[in-house]
Formats: sequence, C-alpha cells, structure tokens
Amino acid sequence: MTAPLPRSTKQRSAVMELLGEVSGFHSAQELHAMLRGKGDKVGLTTVYRTLQALAEADEVDVMRPPGGEHLYRRCGTGHHHHLVCRSCGKAVEVEGPAVERWAEKTASDHGFVDVAHTLEIFGTCPECAAKRS
Repeated sequence: MTAPLPRSTKQRSAVMELLGEVSGFHSAQELHAMLRGKGDKVGLTTVYRTLQALAEADEVDVMRPPGGEHLYRRCGTGHHHHLVCRSCGKAVEVEGPAVERWAEKTASDHGFVDVAHTLEIFGTCPECAAKRS
C-alpha cells in the first residue's frame, strides 16, 4: 500500500517540478544543488524528506547502487526494474515476469504476504562499451 503524499508546500512543489524536468537518477544532494542553482530556497533536509515521501507514495523510483547513496528519478507507472550503466548512469526500465513469479513463489513458500521488491541490474550500456573499444 502506498503512503499518501504530505501537504504540498512551495519547496516540495519545486522538488517535484525539478524531477519532472531532469532525466536519469540523481542523489538528493545533486537535486538540492540544481534547485539552489535555479534560485529556489530549499533546504537539503526538505529535499531528503520530500524524496522519502515521494518514494513511499510510489511517485519516484529509488535506486540503491552498491556503495553509493540513494538515487531518485521520476519515471513510468507500474512495477518495473532497471538496467543501469555503471559508466554514464543511463537507466532503462524493464519488466521481469520471471522475477515477479519467483518473488511471489518464494514469499509464499515462506508464508510471507504483502511483499515488495526492487531489482537493479548494473552493467555497461552499448554506448559506453563502444567508447572503451
């Protein structure tokens, strides 16, 4: 079940608007710097809280790269997964019906209900692979 969004404020609206303008995944600190660069007076704590609320409401995707901080982006509707380039950060939304079946069966086998999952697959995109050659 998704959580409702907190009441809208000027600062929260600025974060949501920026997420609609930028592509790819960005950290809270990157988004904060972009907002400050545009002249928006938004605190870093507000950015973190807004992103957390948006994630809980399933309004943004959250990626947790190994050894890095959480990254956020506004993306398509419906449950999906990501292929992510380690070099440039490009992310491609993909569906994974086999993963869905496996997750449901594994949870059921262990008596779990109301399960959720995330899956990010990290690799090198074709463009970055071609640059290396």
